[in-house]
Amino acid sequence: MRKQISAKEAAAMIPAGSRLAIGGFLAVGAPECIIDAIVEAKTPDLHMIVIASDWEDKGVGKLIAAKQIKSAQVSHLGTNRTIQAQMNAGEIDIELVPQGTLMERVRACGAGLGGILTPTGLGTVVEEGKQILTVEGKDYILEPAICSDFALVKAWMADRMGNLVFRKTARNSNPIMAMAGKITIVEAEHIVEVGDLDPELIACPGVFVNYIVQSTEVTNG
Repeated sequence: MRKQISAKEAAAMIPAGSRLAIGGFLAVGAPECIIDAIVEAKTPDLHMIVIASDWEDKGVGKLIAAKQIKSAQVSHLGTNRTIQAQMNAGEIDIELVPQGTLMERVRACGAGLGGILTPTGLGTVVEEGKQILTVEGKDYILEPAICSDFALVKAWMADRMGNLVFRKTARNSNPIMAMAGKITIVEAEHIVEVGDLDPELIACPGVFVNYIVQSTEVTNG
C-alpha cells in the first residue's frame, strides 16, 4: 500500500534546490494542490521539468510568479509572460527542449536508459554543444536522460497501491513524468480500494508511485 499524505506534507518533503518533474500541459492535469502547498512553503531554487510554463495564476506558473524556480527544462513559454521576463532578465536559466525530445528524455530516465538518439534539432541551436552520432549513414543528436528528485503528477483515480487512471487530456505528460522521479507523489481526485480499477484503464502502474495526496480540485465525473 502507498502512504496517503496531505499536500502540505508533500511540500515539506521537497528541499530547496530539488529537481521537480511536474505533469500537465497548460495547467490541464497539473497537481494544483501540491503546487499551491509548495508556493505556501516558499521552497526556493527549484529546477522544473515541464512541457509548458502554464499561466501566472494556474499550474506551474504559480511557482514562477512566486520566484521559486531557478532553472527549467521546458518546451513552451508562450502563455506565461512572467517566465519570459525572468528569462530575458537572466533571473531564470531556461533550456528549451523540443516537446517530443523532452518527453523521450524523461521516459529514458524512467526506463533506466542513459539517453536517446534523435534527429530533431539538427542544424539548429538545439544541437549546440551536443554530441552528434552517425548510425547507418544518418546523423542523430545524443540527448541525455532527464531525471528528477520528485515527480509530481495528477490522476483522476488512484487505488491504494498507486495504480493510476487519467481523465481525457489530463493524461498528457503525467504517466511519463511519474516514471522519472526518485520519489513520485500523485495527487488524485478519487482514491479507491485495490481491485476497484479496470486494469485496462490503468496508464501508470503503482510501481512508480510512492505517495498519494487527496486532491480538492475535482473535475466533473
